Amino acid sequence: MGFMSRFSLSRDMGIDLGTANTLVYVSGKGIVLQEPSVVAIDQDTKIPLAVGEDAKKMLGRTPGNVIAMRPLRDGVIADFDTAELMLKHFIRRVHEGRTLVSPRIVIGIPSGVTGVERRAVMEAASQAGAREVYLIDEPIAAAIGAGLPVAEPTGNMIIDIGGGTTEVAVLSLQGTVLSESVRIAGDELSDAIMGYMKKVHNLVIGERTAEEIKIQIGSAYPVPNDGEIIQEVRGLHLLSGLPRTVTIKGAEIRESMSEPLSVIVDAVKRTLERTPPELAADIIDRGIMLAGGGALLKGIDTLISHETGIVTHIAADPLSCVVLGTGRVLENFKQLERVFSGRSRS
Repeated sequence: MGFMSRFSLSRDMGIDLGTANTLVYVSGKGIVLQEPSVVAIDQDTKIPLAVGEDAKKMLGRTPGNVIAMRPLRDGVIADFDTAELMLKHFIRRVHEGRTLVSPRIVIGIPSGVTGVERRAVMEAASQAGAREVYLIDEPIAAAIGAGLPVAEPTGNMIIDIGGGTTEVAVLSLQGTVLSESVRIAGDELSDAIMGYMKKVHNLVIGERTAEEIKIQIGSAYPVPNDGEIIQEVRGLHLLSGLPRTVTIKGAEIRESMSEPLSVIVDAVKRTLERTPPELAADIIDRGIMLAGGGALLKGIDTLISHETGIVTHIAADPLSCVVLGTGRVLENFKQLERVFSGRSRS
């Protein structure tokens, strides 16, 4: 193998282009980047001031001429130019500024996106410098990354709860038998907490604070002594217009998230109801696999087990399942070529 072909291979990339976070896998190296999908832009000059973690720190804290934004909403590109800019930045960072060889890129996307949305992702990656772009549905990528035997003729069920979408899929023989994508996920859980704080405590909080509450004391199913789990929350009091601190309990935060959680559970039930009997029997034997950042919500596996009667497991590294899956596809390209849902060549 010559220098050029070795260098090209080492630059091929798998990307989990998520609503909340973007992760990048480089062939032969593993996961090399994990950053929030946020860009801060000077509105006067249209020049990006920060991307990733630095930009996330600016959310809700910028002066009038600077906007910190997420270019993806509900798992799809909402602002094409900003998404392209973010992708270029991450690709350049991973390659340390080198532009000798354009990489082949595999990108995980929600299974429910439209043809127009798929083309937007491929176009953004091509404009960002990709030689070839391949798309893989997130449930398949997550299943491969979680170590499920997707190439075998057995039923596997995966639930990938991301920032913008929840993907529920039944897989067999490198293909999707059934899938459902609902645009209710981690962001909607945070929104529900924000709405609850406003309605019950007359307190306005930002999305970062809501996310922290969800991580610290949020749960999907009753946990021991959750009435005693408390957290102080600071925000703006609606009635006085002044900053205020209130104390909240874990049980009320669980209650505040019950509606979006029930939408996710209903999507799982609908998918199970439509599953062919032989595959349903496999799923009962093997259980359901949970992936994505939402899998880290305390008690979500217990909630799904309780509602479906099927044992539910959480992947070893739920946040990284999709990007690990894209990486494994890159490194076993010929064997797993059937998993792609879209392809473009520059």
